[in-house]
Amino acid sequence: MNNKKSSTSTNITNKISSSLVIKLNVRMIGRLFSGFLTINTLILLMGFFVILWKAEIGTQDIIEALKQPPDNLESIYHLNRDYEIIMEETSKGIILPHNIQKNLPVEIHNAKRSINMSKTNKDIGLLEKIDLIKYTIGFSINNLSYQIVYSLGSNLKLFIYLFFIVLIFELLIIIKNISKGSKMIKKTLKPLADLTEVTKSLNAEVSSMASKADGTYIKDLAGVISNIDANRLDSRISVDSSQNELKDLASAINDMLNRINDSYQSQVRFVSDASHELRTPISVIQGYVNLLDRWGKEDQKTMQESIDAIKSESENMKVLVEQLLFLARGDNETIQLYKEVFDSCEVVNEIIHETQMIDKNHNFEIDLNKPAYINADKQLLKQAIRILVDNSIKFTPRGKKIILKVVIKENHVHIIVQDSGIGIDPENLPHIFDRFYRSDESRARKTGGSGLGLSIAKWIIERHEAYFEILSRVDIGTRITIVFPTAKSLES
Repeated sequence: MNNKKSSTSTNITNKISSSLVIKLNVRMIGRLFSGFLTINTLILLMGFFVILWKAEIGTQDIIEALKQPPDNLESIYHLNRDYEIIMEETSKGIILPHNIQKNLPVEIHNAKRSINMSKTNKDIGLLEKIDLIKYTIGFSINNLSYQIVYSLGSNLKLFIYLFFIVLIFELLIIIKNISKGSKMIKKTLKPLADLTEVTKSLNAEVSSMASKADGTYIKDLAGVISNIDANRLDSRISVDSSQNELKDLASAINDMLNRINDSYQSQVRFVSDASHELRTPISVIQGYVNLLDRWGKEDQKTMQESIDAIKSESENMKVLVEQLLFLARGDNETIQLYKEVFDSCEVVNEIIHETQMIDKNHNFEIDLNKPAYINADKQLLKQAIRILVDNSIKFTPRGKKIILKVVIKENHVHIIVQDSGIGIDPENLPHIFDRFYRSDESRARKTGGSGLGLSIAKWIIERHEAYFEILSRVDIGTRITIVFPTAKSLES
């Protein structure tokens, strides 16, 4: 069944591809034909103009001779065999406007011009009819009327022969381009055809899974996802260097595949790390439960130790789950921001007041440049700053100083959290906002924490179109600055 569907899909794709090639080829030939038509029209007009110009030049030479004594008439006729001189007034023809006439070789401005064909009773062919086409110019000199008739036939036939050769040459060009154009278009569209085949393949694999309803569905789904990652997302579209039109498209598609692959790998790591982080507190709780079951029923010390450990690990697991849910909602863009304009100094002051009641082991200093208005979600901002303060407390030795500042610089509000703790190594600094990242696992076990706090803070700050500035030196301390654009007070 799947083979039949694949065959049908391939046939449809081939038909669509052939249809597209034909359409593009027809358009290309149409444009070529349109160009030739324009050129040929220009050639016809220019050729006809040149023939008439030649006739005008010869006519002017005869006019100059007619101005001489009358006995020259016979010699003129014999010297210009293409011309016939008739001594009578013409009733046909048009008189050209003065502006045009003055630029023509014939200098008589009231001359009448006409193109006609000699009458014949014979049933003759086209070429014989062309021989009968005449160009007549009528004028008067010394009160005598003349008609000079020029036979256009020989010149027209020569021009037609040459023009016919040009048409044959153009036809050969069109025939050659029909064949060459089809190959070129197919080559140009090949990356799109490759993309279609990859998409069909992926779609066929996912569709084949949809028909399965037994317990192997999840296993097959995992297998397809793994297969996509291994054999599909790392594939890229290659475009020949001559296909400039598709380079941007191929680049965009490859960038998209890179982002999808990075996102997929990130999700795989995230699920793996989350599983590991949840496994640890569960293992600890199970261990103490077993301890209680064996010896803790009669031993008060063991019981209390187990209860404290279970409470602590349960609390850690609760915090971890809440953080995972927050990031999951953030990834799905389901967290709504309720922005308002407020003085950020008030939020910092609240955090310091709350922290000082809980932590008596550090010295807290504040330097608030009031007022410092920003447009933000107050609760989310408070959560982000508290994460920075909690990290400073974890990694700053007892008795050391932690400073919170709010400074206004160049229309931006800087919220600064600075500690005098262990600092961060330069190679670890680019990764501190990665999920579950810890620069030192041994210190992480000692200080606690899931490695998700800074990821949450980063998500919150970026959604406010703000950013972090970080300065850290090992064994000296870390300064993290949140930079917000200033906002006008509602009172102003």
